[in-house]
Amino acid sequence: MTNEFAYLLGMILGNGEIVRDNQNTQINIDIPHKKLETDSCRDIDIYVKASLVDINRVLSRLASTNFDINTGRKSTIFSFQKNNNDYLIQEILRLTGNVFKHDYMRMDASLFTMPADCKRMLLKGIADVTGYIRRSNYAFANRYEHRAYIEIPANWYMVVDICNMLKDVDVPVQTIDWAHPNMRDGLLKKYKSGQVNFWKKEHQIKIFANEFLKIGFNIKHKNDALQRLADEEIKGFSDAGRDISVTHHFYWEKSPRKGKVKPPHPGENDAFIPEEIRGQHFNSWTEIARKLGYHE
Repeated sequence: MTNEFAYLLGMILGNGEIVRDNQNTQINIDIPHKKLETDSCRDIDIYVKASLVDINRVLSRLASTNFDINTGRKSTIFSFQKNNNDYLIQEILRLTGNVFKHDYMRMDASLFTMPADCKRMLLKGIADVTGYIRRSNYAFANRYEHRAYIEIPANWYMVVDICNMLKDVDVPVQTIDWAHPNMRDGLLKKYKSGQVNFWKKEHQIKIFANEFLKIGFNIKHKNDALQRLADEEIKGFSDAGRDISVTHHFYWEKSPRKGKVKPPHPGENDAFIPEEIRGQHFNSWTEIARKLGYHE
């Protein structure tokens, strides 16, 4: 495993699709154009495309072919095609479990035995295609407690894989916004207003900005925003007389907190929820994380 291959695989696991016919396999990677509230740039597609030109120079050597960069209104598609029997294609299929859509992919167990630098590159690939950082996404009431976040639509198990990979490189998760009714509509306000499926959103893995610097982005405008907000975060902690090391705790290392008890939600039995936790009630994101495999 090389750093370049780990990075490409991360992009595929994060927001990729594999399309095959009798002769060729095409890999499509979708990079959404989400605006960052941290900078003044308006044409996100231009910034994404500029970064992909540089990324293409590296990955084209790995794949022995150039990648196509096709920019649309809402996203840029980064893609390449090779023969079905090509070694790179065979390895991608093996490490994604022969699953063709990121919504259903898992990280192969062998990826957790990679060197730490490969793990960080795989996570960077995921972050480039489905990770973001916004000034508005701060923790608690302190506006300087900035966080990066990784969005995962539908795929509960990929959330756990990413969190465990982050754990392997000593990056703690601050919280997970699970697409679960107890988390996204814990007081049933949306349900009572008639929006019964409001909670069926993407999962969001949130990491303090200073901690996420260990991973970073290759998409330049994202990384610039990360660096800027991490600097603000570190200064904010210092100005408040707080030790920044407080961000470096995994949830199982913290003292147990007695949170609010949430009322039962009719959506707890919905088929959208994995069978292992379907029909169960949760008061905390950590309870779901532990049940699905992100723990000590």
